Amino acid sequence: MVVLSVPAEVTVILLDIEGTTTPIAFVKDILFPYIRENVKEYLQTHWEEEECQQDVSLLRKQAEEDAHLDGAVPIPASSGNGDDLQQMIQAVVDNVCWQMSLDRKTTALKQLQGHMWRAAFAAGRMKAEFFEDVVPAVRKWREAGMKVYIYSSGSVEAQKLLFGHSTEGDILELVDGHFDTKIGHKVESESYRKIASSIGCSTNNILFLTDVTLEASAAEEADVHVAVVVRPGNAGLTDDEKTYYSLITSFSELYLPSSA
Repeated sequence: MVVLSVPAEVTVILLDIEGTTTPIAFVKDILFPYIRENVKEYLQTHWEEEECQQDVSLLRKQAEEDAHLDGAVPIPASSGNGDDLQQMIQAVVDNVCWQMSLDRKTTALKQLQGHMWRAAFAAGRMKAEFFEDVVPAVRKWREAGMKVYIYSSGSVEAQKLLFGHSTEGDILELVDGHFDTKIGHKVESESYRKIASSIGCSTNNILFLTDVTLEASAAEEADVHVAVVVRPGNAGLTDDEKTYYSLITSFSELYLPSSA
């Protein structure tokens, strides 16, 4: 087993989710299809609720901003007419599916998705999958005095759903805090400086684990330690990337000198 020694100055391990703690297949084949298959039923069930109306209002505002884009789907304003309601729900469904087909990360889309997943997890319709090495390793890191944080493009609310409703049970207690793109995008080095500042440490006290080399590069630019995680289903790496980055295929390959 290849062992990567964690630098002694590291006190924080920052984790990506998709392709790092969780199989990309779970996100692509379970989480996202669930939205497409259930968004109409969800809107019809929850339409009168204030939260749902706020979600629709945000999507409508986004649709107005997107009006110039090719294939953009408008969402009409409500007239209170029953027939119009079904048309409007269909417009929201079409808009959501259009945004998802382009793999967009708009706040409006993320918010509705988060609320739908919350309902699905709460009802026991799905459980989040984690690679089998993740939970034992995180427990070990914490016993060694490490802090563990999550940084994902999925909203903090969605992150907490995954860790709160996993195949391993509720593992939220293993995480010290969560960051999403509200702190900045993952391919921008400034985001990692803000995370360090928020945690109250230096950037070189952080080890960031991700499967995406663009994110690894941005983190490195901010003086964060990085290891690229190679998992089944992840995008392939170039030969140069394989040579340049420290690679791990399991969290168990990290060696903490402090826990020796």
